[in-house]
Amino acid sequence: MVKLIVGLGNPGSKYHETRHNIGFMLVDKIAETVKESFTADKIFKAEIATTRINGEKIFLVKPTTFMNKSGEAVHALLTYFGLDVKDLIVVYDDLDMEVGKVRFRQKGSAGGHNGIKSIIAHLGTQEFNRIKIGIGRPQNGIPVHHHVLTKFDNDDQISILQALDRVDNAINFYLQEKDFLKVTQKYSG
Repeated sequence: MVKLIVGLGNPGSKYHETRHNIGFMLVDKIAETVKESFTADKIFKAEIATTRINGEKIFLVKPTTFMNKSGEAVHALLTYFGLDVKDLIVVYDDLDMEVGKVRFRQKGSAGGHNGIKSIIAHLGTQEFNRIKIGIGRPQNGIPVHHHVLTKFDNDDQISILQALDRVDNAINFYLQEKDFLKVTQKYSG
């Protein structure tokens, strides 16, 4: 079995560890744990690390297309490797959830998230596994675009690190159980 774990974010040091890059932070964490590094692939428009976890071949993916075109990389990789959308997990930020809250979904709309809109448009379906990590709404009149492109403050950083640990554990559980519904029941919240 082969799985594609895609973290959404924007490429470049300017965006490193910003709120919108929580997906990149998660796949970076997994790659560091398994001691793999990412290689830029211009054909797939992504940085990719390959490993095996619990007997599964795993592609960890960070699209380099910027958030709004994430679907290009996801579609190209699924097509090239002959994978079904059931072999895909997308990890991304959610403004409408409090910082560090985690939700698992097997389908649904984009909910205003441009990276998910792009993936839905390129795959032609809303039915794929996704993990949303809350980044909270901006406070004190800060514009949304500024909020998502800033780093977490110290208080939020603790919640985010805990959320990343939880999602990492959930993905490992998924790779053992092979049932995303069991993951949602065990790790949501």
